[in-house]
Amino acid sequence: MGLLDNKVAVVTGAAKANGIGFAACKALAMAGAAVVITDIDAQRTNLEQRRADIEALGGRALAATLDLGDAAQADACIALAEEAFGGVDIVFNNAGHPGGMGLFHELADEVWQTTWEVNVLGALRVVRAALPALRRRGGGSIINNASLAGLGVVAGMSAYTTSKFAVVGLTKAMAAELGKHNIRVNAICPGMVWTDMGRLEAEALSMAGEAEAAAKARLAEAVPLGQRWAQPAEVGDAVLYLASAMSSYVTGIALPVAGGLAPGL
Repeated sequence: MGLLDNKVAVVTGAAKANGIGFAACKALAMAGAAVVITDIDAQRTNLEQRRADIEALGGRALAATLDLGDAAQADACIALAEEAFGGVDIVFNNAGHPGGMGLFHELADEVWQTTWEVNVLGALRVVRAALPALRRRGGGSIINNASLAGLGVVAGMSAYTTSKFAVVGLTKAMAAELGKHNIRVNAICPGMVWTDMGRLEAEALSMAGEAEAAAKARLAEAVPLGQRWAQPAEVGDAVLYLASAMSSYVTGIALPVAGGLAPGL
């Protein structure tokens, strides 16, 4: 028996093979859950490959295109999950906009708006769509990806950090309101994870003329646990913990998955 047998999970932002979203899909599927893999991938090439990857591992999966800016697509995605697998028990809001880097007074309004639209309102739309399905199953688990940037501030990441602080606040508000429905809501706060987005982070924080490998190594020196970046699978395991009955009395937390790295100011 797996930890998540007979459970159904919806994961956003999961089309990239080396991303946190897909790592979570694998962890959830290997624990027994049927997984709905979603992303904005309009051509569906990556989505269908990720579905095939899960099925090759012996798991059950479905791919669905989801633009977080469209509430109707969120509704359709949840309806698809219910039709295909009979319900929804777990939602992992992983999708995020990696922009919003820069000094706060130099960023255009459009950057602030896009970052907020995807990172905050996108998660809100998915949860709002999923709530009836979760309640029909008698409860469930919602996990939001807030990033370590949701717990502390590093200069030069103003819009991104603001949005992630909001995700932590939204997580706690949802937890307070949904506990009576047996729905737990928690956030994970990954630090430096070597994904495609992690590479962008290393590039943004690199020194003039510094090679990627050098920037990666220099930034890792601040991590107490092994002076290394996390692998996506290590974050996937944290998602599995919060999705499963192992965390049955845990709600409203923002869990750092950062090797002891300080979040900033």
